[in-house]
This record gives sequence, C-alpha cells and structure tokens, in this order.
Amino acid sequence: MSERAAKVTPADDEQDDDQITDSAAPDAATDAATESETTTDPVTTGAESVVRALENAGVEYAFGVQGGAIMPVYDALYDSDIYHVTMAHEQGAAHAADAYGIVSGEPGVCLATSGPGATNLVTGIADADMDSDPLLALTGQVPTEFVGNDAFQETDTTGVTTPITKENTFSSDSDRVGSDVSEAFALAREGRPGPTLVDLPKDITNGETDREPDAPDVPDTYEVQERADEEIVAAAAERIENADRPVLLLGGGVIKGEASEACREFAIEHEIPVITTMPGIGSFPEDHELSLEMAGMHGTGYANMAITHCDTLIGIGTRFDDRLTGGIETFAPEAEVIHVDIDPAEISKNIYADYPLVGDAETVVEQLSDAVDESPEAKKWRAQCQQWKSDYSMAYDAPEDEPVQPEFVIEALDEATSDRAIVTTGVGQHQMWACQYWTYTEPRTWVSSHGLGTMGYGLPSAIGARIAADDDQEVVCIDGDGSFLMTLQGLSVAVREDLDITVAVLNNEYIGMVRQWQDAFFDGRHSASDYGWMPEFDKLAEAFGASGFRIDDYDDVAETIDAAIAYDGPSVIDVHIDPDANVYPMVPSGGDNGQFALTEDQL
Repeated sequence: MSERAAKVTPADDEQDDDQITDSAAPDAATDAATESETTTDPVTTGAESVVRALENAGVEYAFGVQGGAIMPVYDALYDSDIYHVTMAHEQGAAHAADAYGIVSGEPGVCLATSGPGATNLVTGIADADMDSDPLLALTGQVPTEFVGNDAFQETDTTGVTTPITKENTFSSDSDRVGSDVSEAFALAREGRPGPTLVDLPKDITNGETDREPDAPDVPDTYEVQERADEEIVAAAAERIENADRPVLLLGGGVIKGEASEACREFAIEHEIPVITTMPGIGSFPEDHELSLEMAGMHGTGYANMAITHCDTLIGIGTRFDDRLTGGIETFAPEAEVIHVDIDPAEISKNIYADYPLVGDAETVVEQLSDAVDESPEAKKWRAQCQQWKSDYSMAYDAPEDEPVQPEFVIEALDEATSDRAIVTTGVGQHQMWACQYWTYTEPRTWVSSHGLGTMGYGLPSAIGARIAADDDQEVVCIDGDGSFLMTLQGLSVAVREDLDITVAVLNNEYIGMVRQWQDAFFDGRHSASDYGWMPEFDKLAEAFGASGFRIDDYDDVAETIDAAIAYDGPSVIDVHIDPDANVYPMVPSGGDNGQFALTEDQL
C-alpha cells in the first residue's frame, strides 16, 4: 500500500517531547514498550470480541461507514491496530474490500450499519459472490428485542443476503459473536472463495463477555476435495498426450487457487496454446508466444477460433459462463473437455465435462503434470494458432485528424507503467478495451467486475487495490464516464487517504456499450444512453482536492499520462474519446464464437 496510508493509532497523536527525550532510563522505557506491545487486554464486550477475532485473523485494514447499530464495533476498533478506511458510500466499502481481497489473496473486510447501510452493501456482496472473491461483511442490526418489529433502520439482512453469500450468520450470543466472525473469515477464503456475512445486533455487541473468540477455522463439517480422482486424471492425461489440437483455458480459479505458476509450467513444457477467461487475465503472460489472450464475447478472434477448432479443451478454474461460451451448442464443438474445478457444482453445469476433475487447481495441475509422460504432437496446431493471430490481429486505425481512439489511450497507459501495475475498471466499453489492449503478465494485476457487471466498480476498487498493493506498484483505474459518475464520491476518500491512484475516464458522453448495442440491434435508437450532460471531470477532481487533467487530441496523450502518473496522489484524466468508437471483435449474445464480428455490418 501507499506509505501515506500507514496505520495511525490514537497513541501516535499523544506523544510529547518528554517521551522522546527521556534518556535517563532507556532500558526501563524499552521494557515498558515491549510489555505494552505484547500485553493483550481481555475482552469485555461482544464488540471487543468481534475486533479481537479480526485481529487474530491477521486483518490489517477494514472499509466501512459508521452508523447507529454498528457503533459498538467502531468504538472497539478505536483502540485496535486495524486501520479503518472510512468510505463515502457503503457500496464503495464492499467494492474496496473486494478488490483488497483480489490483490492480497486474503478476505477484505467491510462494515456497515443496519437497514440502508446493510442494503447498500448488497451490490458489492453480490459482485464478490459472482466472482468468487474472498470478502467478510459485518453489519449492524437493531437489538434482538426489536427484530421483526419494523424498528428504525431494521432490515432482514441475513434474509436479503442469503442468496448472495457463501454463508451468513445472525449472531445471537455475546459469548459466541467473536467466534462467529472468526468462522466467517475462515469460510470466506477456504475452498472456493466467496463473501460471508455476520449480522451483529446492537445488544449482542454491547453485551458483556469475557469469552475470547475461537481461532479462524472452518467447521469440522466443511470439507474441500484437494486431489482429483486418480483414474480420471490418468484418463485425462492420456487424452492430452493424444491430442492434435489442445488448448488450455485458464479461469479466475487459477489465480484464486495460486495455480498460475503451475499452469504456466505445464503449458510451456507441453507447448499447449493458452487462452484465458476475463477473470483469468494475468494467469498466463500475454506476451508469451503460446498466449492467445482472452476468449468470449469480446475476446480475440484467434482465441475464439482456437476454442472453436480445438479437439481437447483443458478448462481450469472456469465456470464456463455465457459471456465466454456464447451458444452452448457451438462452443468447442469438436473438443473433449477436461474440466478442473474445486466446486463440484460447476462440473458439467454449463459445458459437459468428459473428464471431471474436482479438486484444488494447483494440486490437480500438478497431478496432470505428473501423469502426462509425452507432450502432444501439435506443431501444426501451434502454427495454425499463430496464423490466426496474424489474420485477426488486434489492430486499429488512429487517424490524427479524427477524435482520439480509446485503444491508443490504453496502450499509452500500459507503456507508461510497469509490468506489475494494477488495473481496475468499471463496466462497459472501457472495460473491454482495457482487457484487449493492455498486456497483462502477472496474476492479481487485473481487478474488475465480471459476473455481475457492476458499473461504478472502478474507483472504489482502486482504493482497495492501492491499499493492498506493494508500494512500487502503480494503480490505474480505467473507467467510463457513466460508470465513474456512479461512485465518484470515492475521490474524497482517495484524497483524504492521499492514495497514489491514476484514474483515466474514457469520456464519450454515452453509456457506450448500451449505445453500441442500440446501434447494432435497435436501429440506432439511443434511448437513455446519451449522456451529453457530463461534467468536466478534470475540474471536478480539482474540487475534491485531486489533480485534474484533460486529453482532447493525440498530442496531449503521452505527456498528460506521464504527468498524471507522476503526480504523488490521486489524479483524474478526463479523456475525450471518439464517441462512435465500438468494441470489436464481438460475438452476439448466444452466438457462435467462431462467427465473431469485426465490424457492425457483420453482426
């Protein structure tokens, strides 16, 4: 994270000159400091037990918004080393915690009060659920005696969030509440990650207890299969050895399962072309000759051709969602499918698995690696894949006398940053351009909303990513004007915390993806997609206390981007792009991936 967001405790503000100039008894001072650091006061309330559970789990940061029913927990946080980032909206708190979990690999923690605070978290929780991101949400609740009485700011939070959480708990015992939080934290990261929630009635967190929370462990009844069936592994290995046209398809589960290195080694050893899903971006270096990059609705033409014509598809950590597959009947029609996933519910849910391998991604890839004795004879296939890369290259025109093309801006941002830079996005055309024209080489450097497709995700996720990132990693948020407008209040957080974030708003004064679909499928009728009333985002950034920049033509691009990235703090670039720019390739919803369109008239 940025050094500017280093932890601050109340004691830091209370030091005086006497404390730092008293040299008469250095040993006594050292002993006192050591005792202070190692002594843990016993818990006395449910709220203190909640915070102790977080501390025991190694939580360093939390994101949230204060309120009445959650107030006891915030009071307990006051004396904790956990650094709390006060967000400008609860949805932003959930997205920031979500992104923190994506970048760090550990569950992000968000807090909100009851009623509207909890319901404002729902979009972010649903987003984490769709993308299997580790997240723990703590919500205040009215006292138990008022539950069910339509009390002020009461909502059935566990009822509302049951469909979008891995597990949620209504905590009803001050002695047990800390252990509820410990268990929820452990469940969020165990097996297939996902969001968990603990609802905290105010009388429970205010209640007295001397019970220390249990360690952050999952229940004994919770079991995760680590290794796949050896017989199926052997059969899958034989299929790989005999393949003429093999493809590796790497999904988000590869990154979450820390399997990127194992997959890279397997692909390179056996010279198998590699495709990623959108959540799987970064699991395999896109500058490697075996990389065909992303497949699906807006995937590369060569990735979609490879999937359409392969005879062996090795899908790892992917749920084969509709934006990847297009029409089920035309997806990999000639392939036998090897499917690796830690969640047995995903096997054959959308695409039938000829070789179902249930287990941890890294473990199963190592099993396959041990079982495959000979690499497939696929020299002609690799040559064909390279030919497709030439035939369907991601080229674009950028005439100097026309408006700035978004692809040019993405490539300029990529060029100006390091290979380890983290990219966050909102949702829309800008998200697809960020997928297509930035070269990703490392896992956990791509942070976006995939399954739920949440506009507004970009800025709050950049806040969480910045805090989780290493100091030497740049964080760039690529957003659209419509998406940015939904959560731009997060700029106040970035300024207050002095976070080094660069936001590039690709401003076309439209909800661009909607406009593109309206042009293609609704006779160009731009119903509620024309956003010609957009503010000047560079000036708005300055009003928040950030640094504002503007790009209107190609001559501005490189110099402005360099200046924005060099600025030590949050900066916003209002990039005025061609309003008619569209995202291609494109496979119409439910279409054949092998019949992708490169222009509107091909749809």
